[in-house]
Amino acid sequence: MALTDIDKNLLRRCLAEEPGAWKDFVDRFIGLFTHVIHHTAHARSIRVTDNDVDDLLSEVFLVLLANDYRVLRNFRGNSSLATYLTVISRRVVVKKMVERRMAEALGHVSTKSKMEYVSEEHARHQQVVEDQEEIQNMIRQLPPADAQIVEQYHLQGKSYQQISSELDIPENSIGPTLSRARNRMRENQSNTRTL
Repeated sequence: MALTDIDKNLLRRCLAEEPGAWKDFVDRFIGLFTHVIHHTAHARSIRVTDNDVDDLLSEVFLVLLANDYRVLRNFRGNSSLATYLTVISRRVVVKKMVERRMAEALGHVSTKSKMEYVSEEHARHQQVVEDQEEIQNMIRQLPPADAQIVEQYHLQGKSYQQISSELDIPENSIGPTLSRARNRMRENQSNTRTL
């Protein structure tokens, strides 16, 4: 589908930072972004609260506003604006959900307020790298079958259905396996700290 005149005009107004343009943009696409969040969460068997949706919407809008609307400026009009924004928002949402899953797997709780994010991009990237390394180390201590499930769920962000299909195991066995693996990883982590 081609870029409509309405979206072309809205995009032009946003990039020119005309008064009211961003509000019109948000009003036009917030429903789309909300749908992307719910659809992505459902596909990955993740329950999202209203607060989670609000947080993820904020992340999407931050990406769109970053670097003087860089993402919007990169739009070339080869598809509809809605299609382009669906792809962008899905990438943001998936990234955030994977980060959240890794943090939950390690039992991390975020206590930082948004005001404390000084160099948030660097800190977030560093934390993700450290978390991935820590998870990889803990996964190595699991039995191979459990490790494969944990890796696909927490690091690759696959749903129970995808894991079941790929590994040819019953879907209802994945939850208990993940729970058992998390307990084992926590025990290993506790034992390492006490040494």
